[in-house]
Amino acid sequence: MSERNLDFDTVIQREGTKCLKYDFKKQRGLPEDVLPLWVADMDFRTSSYIEDAIISQAQHGIYGYTEVDDEYRAAVGRWVLDHYGWNVRPEWFNKSPGVVFAIACAVRAFTQEGDAVIVNQPVYYPFSEVIRDNGRVVVSSDLKNDGEGYYSIDFDDLEKKIEEENVKMYLLCSPHNPVGRVWDPEELRRIGEICRRHGVIVFSDEIHADFTWGKKFTTFALAGEDFGDFSITAYAPSKTFNIAGLQISNIYIPDRGLRRRFRHEYNASGFSQLCAPGIAAGLAACEKGGEWLDAVRAYIDANLDFAVSFVSERLPGVKLRKPEGTYLLWLDFRDLGLSAEELEDLIIHRAKLWLDSGSIFGAAGEGFQRINAACPRSTLKEALERIEKALQSAE
Repeated sequence: MSERNLDFDTVIQREGTKCLKYDFKKQRGLPEDVLPLWVADMDFRTSSYIEDAIISQAQHGIYGYTEVDDEYRAAVGRWVLDHYGWNVRPEWFNKSPGVVFAIACAVRAFTQEGDAVIVNQPVYYPFSEVIRDNGRVVVSSDLKNDGEGYYSIDFDDLEKKIEEENVKMYLLCSPHNPVGRVWDPEELRRIGEICRRHGVIVFSDEIHADFTWGKKFTTFALAGEDFGDFSITAYAPSKTFNIAGLQISNIYIPDRGLRRRFRHEYNASGFSQLCAPGIAAGLAACEKGGEWLDAVRAYIDANLDFAVSFVSERLPGVKLRKPEGTYLLWLDFRDLGLSAEELEDLIIHRAKLWLDSGSIFGAAGEGFQRINAACPRSTLKEALERIEKALQSAE
């Protein structure tokens, strides 16, 4: 049997499937005619091997409690070793229905109400939501933008804020969503040294690790000899294989004490077994998903190049730098001099697009829009052409 689902050009109808991305425009306050490129799932069918595994699971006809076992842990461990170079131990493994769920558990496990948790804004907005919703304080050491879309960490500011705010935990986005940085080993080493010096626990969200473009990914735990002693690392097949709806993520915690505290909080949440289709899909992804992943990566890489060229040639006043990682585009509209309301009107009502407004990623994201490029080329082209026409009509 060979991989069947390698056609990424065909536009697949997602309306009417209870799809968050397409079917909830009205409920989210958007016009019905907007083209959605916001939430980070792909408009591609997943690997046919994953489809087959789910069909086989469904045909069994009994949908009782299921659990991850040694076979699953071993398969995920091989994936982590082969793709990220980390030789993880089975006892480090922790299941979770999602990375954000695991972050929430970690925030409750390793901090108290009123404690400060630090992030690097603009950053994936559930980070701040989870911190605030659990009664903790969001502290941001904003990333530095060189003006051309290249972001870096302000290490002096990071350490200063950790000291001044008595920060207990650091949520690291690696690769970074939405700015697309793949952190260098030296950058990760400096982060780790600062956090070790001040007793800060690091939660490294590495869900986009399989999508890097011309840059080698380094997992945080390998950036320093003892970094695994004070860190939690999250991976998931959900972004990699477009199976977020199946709710399965893989969390690694090498330190026994941290692992015990995390598992206590996880158990206290009341969540227990993962869903059977998710386990079947995750296993199939690790064992047979390589061909599909290679093909979808090549397609997305070409999409990113197409978008960069289009913006450079046809969207005057808009800046876009090709991301080093993720399949997300971070469009900079600031040179147009539009207010936040004017930019939203341009995107939603003139271009008829549903994107992620940069402001939801923190104040440092104001003036930006995030576009999901994991879609057929024709869809991406249409979205960019809509922006082009909207800009022309506004002149």
